[in-house]
Amino acid sequence: MKDLSKQLKSVRSKLFFTLCIVVISIILFLIIVNSFVLEKYYQYAKSNQLKSVYTMLNSYYNGEIQINDINDELDQISIKNNFDIIVKNENDVAIYLSNKDFLSNIRRIIDFWGINRRQEYTIIEETDKLEIMNIRDTETKVNYILLSGKLDNGYGIYVRIPITSIKESVRISNRFLYLIAGVVIVIGGIAIMYISKSFSYPISQLNGIAKKMANLDFSHKYIVTDDDEINELGKSINEMSDKLEKTINQLRNTNIELEKDIEKKSKIDEMRKSFISDVSHELKTPIALIQGYSEGLLENVNTDEESRRFYAEVILDETNKMDKLVKQLLELTKLEYEQREFNNRNFNILELEKEIVRTSHVMLNEKNIKVEILPEENIEVFADDFYISQIITNYLTNAIKHVKEVNGERYIKITNTIIQEKQKVRVTVFNTGENISKENLTRIWNRFFKADEARNREDGGSGIGLSIVRAIMNNYGNDFGVENKENGVEFFVELDIKK
Repeated sequence: MKDLSKQLKSVRSKLFFTLCIVVISIILFLIIVNSFVLEKYYQYAKSNQLKSVYTMLNSYYNGEIQINDINDELDQISIKNNFDIIVKNENDVAIYLSNKDFLSNIRRIIDFWGINRRQEYTIIEETDKLEIMNIRDTETKVNYILLSGKLDNGYGIYVRIPITSIKESVRISNRFLYLIAGVVIVIGGIAIMYISKSFSYPISQLNGIAKKMANLDFSHKYIVTDDDEINELGKSINEMSDKLEKTINQLRNTNIELEKDIEKKSKIDEMRKSFISDVSHELKTPIALIQGYSEGLLENVNTDEESRRFYAEVILDETNKMDKLVKQLLELTKLEYEQREFNNRNFNILELEKEIVRTSHVMLNEKNIKVEILPEENIEVFADDFYISQIITNYLTNAIKHVKEVNGERYIKITNTIIQEKQKVRVTVFNTGENISKENLTRIWNRFFKADEARNREDGGSGIGLSIVRAIMNNYGNDFGVENKENGVEFFVELDIKK
């Protein structure tokens, strides 16, 4: 029902019904005019025709127009116009008769040149010299228009013209108009449908394009085929569509830039708050130690040189830890909030691993730890070697801290495995020792997480090394993690193969 109502309200339907109403109105108007005006006009025309004959005959008999033979002239007028004419002299004697039957007929409807009031007649026009009547012969059922009058020379004249029943003519004419109306409506309806479709189709196209534009779809354009008003409208809509699309794209780009600026500002604010919170939290202990030992020195708690030296060394050690912690926190914060730009390049991962192991030989020798790198072949990766060095150093340092002897073995193993389907290199650092508890497998990547607070402080750990690893790998979008093995723990990262 909604679709039907929509179709009836469409421009095409309105145009179709409007044109149909116009056609039907014109035909109805013709029928009304034919029914009420035609009869009067017909009588008026015939009356004027009779009056012109009267005027002509008056001119003939008055001598105003000279002719050789009046009777011949009257014969021609009678034949040409289908008139019956009688002319009588002042003695009521017929001096001209175009039709002998007319005399007998005229005697039936007049009393010897006078009107028989029993006959059916209607006076059309009456003056001092003539009278025009519409007479119906009750016997023959024929209608006539009769002019009777006096000429200027005293002669009497009767001119009759037979007419068909004007009402019957009107009925026939109206029936013909009905037939014409039906034909016109059928043919006109088909023509109107075609015309209305040709007019409404481009409007429908423009409406569809406008709806698409309302939904911010500017891909549809009106195809201009002519220079009329509709095509001019189509051109204007196309221009408006292009300008709107351009403006909206500019607004979108501006909005994206604004969102980035807002997000950047928000990240900076969040980074600042997080940094301040972390620093204030983590520096409480070293500041308290420095404060305590400083007060001890000022108050000369220990008078001997060795004790004072110990106090000073503790203060220096805590100061160095604070400096290292602040630098690590600052670096971690920048990494987490994508404030660092990586200088990626191709480099040999095996050489980097060997250099890290070499620089860690003191800690390895102290715990008598054997390190093995497999396989010993050159593999090129694409990344920032400074940050990858931090990752491997953190993994190795963490392994050294937690390595233990298992089944008579105590070692660390670094492996490099190429994953062809991913075009990655998986770097793993394994150490023999205890497994990490299930709940701590994910927690160890959090800031300042320390499974053993006392041990981490003794080893100088800050608890943010693995957080830095996570931040670096999140920037690259590569996989990283930790897995418990049968006799130890294995940390891993994935790096892109050389480009």
